[in-house]
Amino acid sequence: MDTTTADPLVGRLLDGRYRIESRIARGGMATVYLALDIRLDRTVALKVMHGSLAEDPAFVRRFIGEAKSVASLSHPNVVHVFDQGTDNDVVYLSMEYVPGRTLRDILRERGRLPAREALEIMIPVLAALGAAHQAGMVHRDVKPENVLMTDDGRVKVVDFGLAKAIEATNQTRTGVMIGTIGYMAPEQVVTGAADVRSDVYAAGIMLFELVTGQQPYDGQTPMSVAYRHVHDTVPAPSSLVAEVPPLVDTLVASATAREPEHRPSDATAMLVAAVDAHRLLPRMTGPQATPPGTGPVTSHSAPFGAHSGAASMPRPAPAHTLIQPRVEVPAERRRFRPSWFLVLLAAVMVVAVGLTGWYFAQPDYVTVPDLVGKNLAVAEKSLAGAGLVAHKADGRYDEKMAEGLVLSTDPAAAAELEKGSTITLVLSLGPERIVVPNVTGRTGNEARAAIAESGLTVGNVRRLASRDVERDKVIRTSPQVGEKVKKSAKVDIYVSAGLTMPDVNGMPKDQAAEFLGREGFGVQVNEVDDDAEPCTVIAQSPKAKSEVDNGAQVMVTVARCQTDIWDFFRRHGEARDDEQFSLVPGVIGKNVNDAKAELQALGFQVRVQRLGNGGVVQYQRPLPNSERPAGSTVYLWQ
Repeated sequence: MDTTTADPLVGRLLDGRYRIESRIARGGMATVYLALDIRLDRTVALKVMHGSLAEDPAFVRRFIGEAKSVASLSHPNVVHVFDQGTDNDVVYLSMEYVPGRTLRDILRERGRLPAREALEIMIPVLAALGAAHQAGMVHRDVKPENVLMTDDGRVKVVDFGLAKAIEATNQTRTGVMIGTIGYMAPEQVVTGAADVRSDVYAAGIMLFELVTGQQPYDGQTPMSVAYRHVHDTVPAPSSLVAEVPPLVDTLVASATAREPEHRPSDATAMLVAAVDAHRLLPRMTGPQATPPGTGPVTSHSAPFGAHSGAASMPRPAPAHTLIQPRVEVPAERRRFRPSWFLVLLAAVMVVAVGLTGWYFAQPDYVTVPDLVGKNLAVAEKSLAGAGLVAHKADGRYDEKMAEGLVLSTDPAAAAELEKGSTITLVLSLGPERIVVPNVTGRTGNEARAAIAESGLTVGNVRRLASRDVERDKVIRTSPQVGEKVKKSAKVDIYVSAGLTMPDVNGMPKDQAAEFLGREGFGVQVNEVDDDAEPCTVIAQSPKAKSEVDNGAQVMVTVARCQTDIWDFFRRHGEARDDEQFSLVPGVIGKNVNDAKAELQALGFQVRVQRLGNGGVVQYQRPLPNSERPAGSTVYLWQ
């Protein structure tokens, strides 16, 4: 195990779930770590992709898709994939932790293996590949580094689908061939395409290496090795190591045929041939050989004997062994075996291998279904059917998910869990809405505090004139009291300014005095000589829109009324002696829009000024039935 402590990921809690304990190994595409799944309290192996891959969106998409496919593959000789995910710049797989060594480590230690022992390793490897091929998956990178030998003697194949995911990256688009050159089938080298027979080719090369201690081709550059895969025929292993049996030569030659159609159709077909070759090989104990079908073998081939029931098939090895040592056994008398037995055995093996995935299915793990968007009853029923337990957590508001539907699950969909595990369901409370509080009659500061306390935001604060609401108290809000709005939405406050001085500038003197008196003001009129239209207000004190108290005294200044109105028009160029005058109709009490239309139809200009909130004309200038030059302006107050 790699005990490097400088690795920045060691000690990190990945995705809020996986605490990385130490680094196990580092390869060209990924680094493997030992980690603890704190949710399920189990040790896992985390394969973390290198940064160049994690930054490639195409790789991440393909990686996630391949991880889901591999997670569905359940076989005793396949390293089980539990989960996949991303955490910022980290893309990872959570896998079954398999303590032990790789087949590459075994080869480095021992150099090469006897033929029978090599087959006892290849048989479970081919069983794993066969299960994948029947599920429609291709490994694409079969080699000793991807075969794990467990401490208790089991064989596990790892990294299904990783090579396919890497095909989507920029690395392949820059001319890098995906796979390991020493094991690549000719068609992979030439076209980059790979199918199940490409895995068979790589398995044949791996068997060659197991029995000879070396790969069939070497060269100065990877391309020279690739060239030989395309143009040369793999030599017989016995040409390098004389004691390799002809049965193994035949198996290697069949698997490594240059044309794919000349190889076994898939790993299951090669498995049948490998099992048959293993059965026919003598069991050697030094220079003496025992007849086939006698004595113990390693645990790697134990399942195949269980399927066939034949006395000659392998039996389980002690759990403490990795490769079963040879033992002395008494020779048995070789019995006659009719040829029909071989036919029957082959047929049974085909059926047995076809059912390998089912026969060895691990019922302990199930896939979390996708429940997002389902109602609680459907989600609970789905989990119960999968052998999982539902736990309802506190709900959460969401703007898009309707109330009562599953918003999220923990663990998420597609995660692999032991049967009986608990899945936490978070239901949506629907969009969060807050009722606008009633702050009418409160001071501005009190209203601000109440709005903020309710989870809303104070917007604009405006002052409005009001005779009914005390000055500095809230008149209303917008949105109105009782409305439901989004959290943190803005609420405008309208505060009473009390009584404000109305604008009577330009009004006829008598109308201005009448209006102000009706509003409760004391009115004093001061006439002065001025160039303005006679008898109209030209100034006022207090100023318009200033805040005043009820009963305040108002001084209005008007242009002197004795001035001749016609002289005024002539001086201002608005009337000539020979000009025709029009009669201004009375529009007081009419709708402002109607009055305006009527006056404009008679050729008058119209200007509307506001005194209150009504839409009815209260005053007008000139007074009703006055004569004015055509085109002059009529003022309306509503």
